[in-house]
Amino acid sequence: MTTPPSLGEMPPDEFRRYGHQLIDWISDYLSHPESYPVLSRSKPEEIKTQLPASPPQQAEGMSDILKDFETILLPGITHWNHPGFFAYFGITGSGPGILGELLSAALNVNAMLWRTSPAATELEELTLDWLRQMLGLSAGWEGVIMDTASVSSMVAIAAAREALNLDIRQKGLAGRDDIPRLRLYISEQTHSSVEKGAITLGIGQENVIKIPSDDAFQMKPETLESAIQNDLTAGYKPFFVCATVGTTSTTSIDPVASIGKIARRHQLWLHVDGAYGGMAAIAPEHRHILEGADQADSLVTNPHKWLFTPIDLSAFYTRHPEVVRQAFSILPEYLRSAEGDAGAVKNYMDYGVQLGRRFRALKLWMVIRYFGAEGLAARIREHIRLAQLFAGWVDESPIFERLAPTPFSTVVFRACPPGVRDEAALETLNQTLLDAVNATGEVFLSHTKLRDKYALRLAIGNIRSEETHVRRVWELLQAGVV
Repeated sequence: MTTPPSLGEMPPDEFRRYGHQLIDWISDYLSHPESYPVLSRSKPEEIKTQLPASPPQQAEGMSDILKDFETILLPGITHWNHPGFFAYFGITGSGPGILGELLSAALNVNAMLWRTSPAATELEELTLDWLRQMLGLSAGWEGVIMDTASVSSMVAIAAAREALNLDIRQKGLAGRDDIPRLRLYISEQTHSSVEKGAITLGIGQENVIKIPSDDAFQMKPETLESAIQNDLTAGYKPFFVCATVGTTSTTSIDPVASIGKIARRHQLWLHVDGAYGGMAAIAPEHRHILEGADQADSLVTNPHKWLFTPIDLSAFYTRHPEVVRQAFSILPEYLRSAEGDAGAVKNYMDYGVQLGRRFRALKLWMVIRYFGAEGLAARIREHIRLAQLFAGWVDESPIFERLAPTPFSTVVFRACPPGVRDEAALETLNQTLLDAVNATGEVFLSHTKLRDKYALRLAIGNIRSEETHVRRVWELLQAGVV
């Protein structure tokens, strides 16, 4: 074992040796993920109790560290990179993306200013414009990489608030009697992160108005219009509405174009949450899902959800970058630069909360180059085919039923055997079925509730998931009900 140096860095030869070992381990892991149960079987506190409660006072060898990784930490991992992972939204850390993360960590860039790494800034501009073109969005959009859609949507709310020109940036909201209460509109199916962003920005949960959805779980535009009119009559200030392309529970698609007309009529900021479903527009035949999005003020889609890019990377787009910058830009002397003062470059620190920014664009750039736009579209297209295949099996089965449309690669369904109609009994049946299927270790599914009905979700999104894996889910579900 190499003795760690008393001062300085890990010796290059030791780094090379363990680097080769880890790359080999990762390659084997990705080649044989089925050797691990998808869902971790660890019990609460089980991992922590196997590790020292206090930090080591003396250096430890990398071989011992890696041994603990394999024997203690790995059993506590739920394997999101497993082809049998069908819970939540299936994601992928693909090979080129993993290598991009490796390079990013080695360079250790902070992409806050153009000058702190010109390549990081300019590659972010370029790569997000590539993605814009792949999605079929017009040239009027500019992108910023965020960590997650939760932050992207919060930035959209902050920009919408700034666009009101009510001096909220300077004076805040608290204690002011010169401005009305602000109102924000979402669907009852909208991701909870939008509501959380409103809480963070001081809008308040009472001012987050949840618009009911129709039988297809899409926001009702006529109800949105009524809610806005009622709030105007009551003296409130409507300012923001979020339409979703691929809601979390059902992957429903809100009528963006209709919502956009209402937003423009009342001068609301329209934000489109396409964190999951928006990526389907890369396949030209699915580009209709973003109909009306070009009239929005901001849009988010997540390459780390369905573009095979390791988490985290969220692509936030806006047609009003100057408003976003106005909402967030603060320039202390120690961050000034000649090229920044001249307006010759983009400093991404000005377009969000974070000053420190990872070189996330590198992994996305590598993923797009390695697979190509057509290759990425083909893989998304295959996931949609597999979901339609599974949905067909559900529809044909006398003991299962689908509970929502399947526009993308997620199927929402439940077991509903003949003669069982009591909702409490059906919930217990499906909970038991879900636990049994997940306990096999072969696959992992998640659940939701739709209008008080307990539902199972099969979300196909991993680049390694094939028809054999989807068929195996169906076999396990059928066996579990019988």
